[in-house]
Amino acid sequence: MLVFYPQLEFVVPHYSARIYVTLRPSVLDPAGTAVQSGLAHMGYDNVDQVRIGKYIELTLQADTEAAATQQLDRMCDQLLANPVIENYRFELQTLATA
Repeated sequence: MLVFYPQLEFVVPHYSARIYVTLRPSVLDPAGTAVQSGLAHMGYDNVDQVRIGKYIELTLQADTEAAATQQLDRMCDQLLANPVIENYRFELQTLATA
């Protein structure tokens, strides 16, 4: 008697990442100063400080959440942030598979 088993399909999890890149507190922010000045000229004198940063969203595939975290750390260190003058943090969420 022959027994047929359905093909098992391995699905690599997909993750969604939100990455926040900001200047280190010790680094001057000329863009933030310009925005603060513009706001003051518009009548918003109550703004004490403006810091400009970057917000990045991406999706990626990884075998585990730990692997996705390691990949994101490398991406940020090597390209998305300048580790000399910027800090970064990210939020990682597992996406539902279809």
